[in-house]
Amino acid sequence: MRTTEPRTIEPRSGEPRSVELQTAILDQATRVLARNPDDAAAYFARGTALRSLRRPHAAREALTRAVVLNPGMAAGWLNLGNVLSDLGHPQEAERHYRSAVRHDPLMAEAWTSLGHLLLEQGLAEEAVTACETAVRLNPGLAEAGWNLAVALLLSGDWPRGFQAYEGRKAHPGFRAAFPPLPGPCWDGRDPRGHVILVRAEQGLGDTIQCARYLRLIVERGGTPVLTCDPGLVPLIATMPGVVALPHATRVEGYDAWIDLMSLPLVFGTDRSTVPLADGYLPFPRLSARAGGLRIGIAWAGNPAHANDRRRSLPSLAVCSLLAPLLAISGVTFVNLQVGRRAKEAGLPDGSAALPDFRATAALVASLDLVISVDSAVAHLAGALGVPVWILLPHAPDWRWLLGREDSPWYASARLFRQAEAGDWGGVIARVIAALKAARPPGAGSDRGTPGTARIPRFAPGR
Repeated sequence: MRTTEPRTIEPRSGEPRSVELQTAILDQATRVLARNPDDAAAYFARGTALRSLRRPHAAREALTRAVVLNPGMAAGWLNLGNVLSDLGHPQEAERHYRSAVRHDPLMAEAWTSLGHLLLEQGLAEEAVTACETAVRLNPGLAEAGWNLAVALLLSGDWPRGFQAYEGRKAHPGFRAAFPPLPGPCWDGRDPRGHVILVRAEQGLGDTIQCARYLRLIVERGGTPVLTCDPGLVPLIATMPGVVALPHATRVEGYDAWIDLMSLPLVFGTDRSTVPLADGYLPFPRLSARAGGLRIGIAWAGNPAHANDRRRSLPSLAVCSLLAPLLAISGVTFVNLQVGRRAKEAGLPDGSAALPDFRATAALVASLDLVISVDSAVAHLAGALGVPVWILLPHAPDWRWLLGREDSPWYASARLFRQAEAGDWGGVIARVIAALKAARPPGAGSDRGTPGTARIPRFAPGR
């Protein structure tokens, strides 16, 4: 999950945003404007409908006309800001959101959208202020509460952030993933002798990241039963004392249940108390070998992820971006990318040999280093304790925080951040420089001395 899409003020609140309805609104607005070409409300309705129909350029034109005709229309400035955000013009969008709250300081939706935009620019503290204002104005606006949670977590205020994060279950875009379960919700009390059903949620990387807490339940004498994506079941099942089942399994006989991403709250996780950062999946690392470095690489995450266009390398640019890295001598690059994007870098496609994450874990455990965008592969490497260099967008997911090169979640991780939005070339250039600096002189040609090319774990502040 990530921040919610900007909330739009509809011409008539509470109605569904179906294609049929928006088309009808558009037709009605067109008829009104034919009679009165200076009707600001009709331009507003037209622009809002066009945005819902995914015609942002036409929507921009109509909404611009609406605020020209009625500069005090706060909802017009809000929806125009939403369109400009859609079109990738964050500075203009921010100006319009601020115009909206200037004209109507009590419009919680405008403060919510402003907070969302600030988060997309990596301005976490400013986003917290905007989202707190939205929540104060309308405590029942789930989108505002969700954005506040993400802003708090990204800013590093994890105690407040994880508490606010519980609001995800009430968010209209997410609550279908949290159907009520029979029995009591586990609140962290002593699990000794009890079966705790843990329901995985969100992405594969989220499940791997928070699987560490299953081990804590086992250490306290409980039996955690995780329901998760079938592709993760063989991996999670390797954890001693943990039962892993596919999501669709009907589980009975448990004593309490909890959603997986609620475990950091239950265990009181702060930046200084993240458990098992050295790794928690039981795959032994292979001993050092002769023959140079073996580096796994993954350049794209789940295409269905809401932020995939920012966190994955652009498909058409993968070859040109990665070519200088793949050209480094004395390194064998191993393709960890699976699925439809696996052939983009020109490396052999190993998807068939990686049917699930247990198979991927066995391969990753044999590598000297993993270089990956923010994806499940990056989480897997960190959970195995394998050195992993993670390539991050300018405004990253909350778990990677801001302004640091290490991660509280994974001691083996080193973070490479975009200096500016979209600057993957600069990230790859820094990775190449770091890789050359980490290899001892002659590592690329020394084939006879075991261990000459091992990558050390990253030390914070290095």
